[in-house]
Amino acid sequence: MGPRSRGRRARAVQHTNDSSALSKSSLAAYGYVQDTFAPLLVPGTARRAPLIHRGYYVRARAVRHCVRAFLEQTVVDSGGLRAQILSLGAGSDSLYFRLKTKGRLSWAAVWEVDFPDVARRKAEKIRETPELCAVTGPFQSGDPASALCFESLDYRILGLDLRQVEQLDQALAAAGLDAAAPTLLLAEAVLTYLEPDNAAALISWAAQRFPNALFVVYEQMRPHDTFGQFMQQHFQQLNSPLHGLDRFPDVESQQHRFRQAGWTACSAMDLNEFYRCFVPSEERWRMENLEPFDEFEEWHLKCAHYFILAASKGDTLSQTLVFPSSKVFPRVDPASPSGTLSANVVTSDSQGPNFKRYGHASVLLSPGIILSAGGFGEQDGQHCRISKFHLLSKYCDFEWKGKQICSWGTGTQWDGRLYHTMTRLSDTQVLVLGGRLSPVTPALGILQLHFFKSEDNSTEDLNVTVTNAGPEEDFTLSCWRHSTTEVSYENQKYLFVYGGRSVVERVLSDWHFLHVVTMTWVRIPVAGETPEGRHSHSACSWQGGALIAGGLGASEEPLSSVLFLKPITCGFLWESVDIQPPITPRYSHTAHVLNGNLLLVGGVWIHSPSVPGVTVINLTTGSSSEYQIDTTCVPWPLMLHNHTSILLSEEQQLLLLGGGGNCFSFGTYFNPHAVTLDFSSLSAGQ
Repeated sequence: MGPRSRGRRARAVQHTNDSSALSKSSLAAYGYVQDTFAPLLVPGTARRAPLIHRGYYVRARAVRHCVRAFLEQTVVDSGGLRAQILSLGAGSDSLYFRLKTKGRLSWAAVWEVDFPDVARRKAEKIRETPELCAVTGPFQSGDPASALCFESLDYRILGLDLRQVEQLDQALAAAGLDAAAPTLLLAEAVLTYLEPDNAAALISWAAQRFPNALFVVYEQMRPHDTFGQFMQQHFQQLNSPLHGLDRFPDVESQQHRFRQAGWTACSAMDLNEFYRCFVPSEERWRMENLEPFDEFEEWHLKCAHYFILAASKGDTLSQTLVFPSSKVFPRVDPASPSGTLSANVVTSDSQGPNFKRYGHASVLLSPGIILSAGGFGEQDGQHCRISKFHLLSKYCDFEWKGKQICSWGTGTQWDGRLYHTMTRLSDTQVLVLGGRLSPVTPALGILQLHFFKSEDNSTEDLNVTVTNAGPEEDFTLSCWRHSTTEVSYENQKYLFVYGGRSVVERVLSDWHFLHVVTMTWVRIPVAGETPEGRHSHSACSWQGGALIAGGLGASEEPLSSVLFLKPITCGFLWESVDIQPPITPRYSHTAHVLNGNLLLVGGVWIHSPSVPGVTVINLTTGSSSEYQIDTTCVPWPLMLHNHTSILLSEEQQLLLLGGGGNCFSFGTYFNPHAVTLDFSSLSAGQ
């Protein structure tokens, strides 16, 4: 890489600092952390989305946890030397000011290093801001010809290129950094922007230079799954690609990397584990209720693709328990795969509009005709709540053709809801229950969709009308992310509506029965222990009752339970289905019963680093097996959550429609076209 390219890369990386600083400022403004200094160090303001806030919150908590562990240990045993914090790539971070005002620097000092332009800009900002100068105390600006941009009694800012390790070493020594003192090196989203050889040189230099040190790293990992690929693409487009992820893709390889470089001990974990184990439950509850939120999948996936690492050496700091082993995060890895299921694309741009949406609902109207409605996606070149219906028609043995249609007439119009359910009443009628317009606005009322075909029974001229099937102010179902399942009682058909969440309740544990013929809510006795409340679970009809699997519980942790609402003489009975081996807790998946097996397809889990495929549960024996999805024939990454699926029993296939989500700050990802999963090999093996 030439000097000009390196310069462009450096400027792109500096831009990530500006964006990050604005996010940290917004984080403080909305009460996630206490930081009155972040806004003072950033030019301008920006209101970040709740998902961004959560991501930066767990990052801040993880770094704070490590800094506190270091300072608490060095207060006890520093050997008479003042502790040091060396923040590499510090940018506009306010760490020094927060520590100083809380009295944590009485026996410690902070050195910061970043690109010269970034360091000089920060030093100038401090000098011209009285509130910041009041914290630093008397200071010197440093010689313009030297790397030192700012110097006070316990704070130094240096402008250096971290790729030049020899210059870094000399400048730090000249600025008074004592290699013999206990030192915390902090690299918060820094090493991954360096070429692997430069990062390796920095890690090795630190191990050799500081005999008593703690090196804390926060950055990205897991580059190979769909979220990881999309994350890498985002940074590539910013001209600040993530380096070294192929060589160090997970926490195990990162730990090995530091031990090989001379660090005595090293522990690391993803941010889901950190959040569950090291953020107190009452603090999690406070944070989770600061803003309306409904992007759980992307929150968990973001946390799964970032890690916090603490490597140590020296008599004092090698014993520092940054992450005590008593805090155990349960690993529930799926069983070794029993086989693979092949995925194939069945539509293309030439066969009608794409299917870029998630949070929608789909229903099989009749053989070869599938209707989807609602969700968030791409429509007329915009990302928005979808107002048009999507009709998928089979027109030959292996291919489907898509078409968008609008509601007809001047009456009730489709309201653009998400996370609702749709149930087929007939070839021409569909019932819509629940959903939301926003995380604080439920979609009220029961809607009925009516379809009118042309005289030749073709779907080319299909019209759709939307009508209210019940009272407009029916608050029975002011929920979303629930399930609707057809069940039977006394030879009558009912819809069993279970779980979900609402504006008031994080999860719902109640249920309702809708009598389809009269469109009235009725009470039917249900015996047995009431299951734990959940949303984003799966539900499907079986033997006149309903199978409920997984979901997200009140603590925002995935569930593994499989429940059967069993028909009995006087109503229904809740039963727990015993499964061996136990399945990995998951949510935002879909489910079907095929040949006596319960199929759990895709979804999100946090207790395993692998990617959910298809779990097959034998409903007779309770045995479970795992199948990986072979996406060799799918020319784009397949993201299987917030999707829908339609079972094609005769073909022994599953049709996967839509899926994706708002992937943190990296943008929104949609699966563009419908995909089939072939289960014929599974059937043949039974």
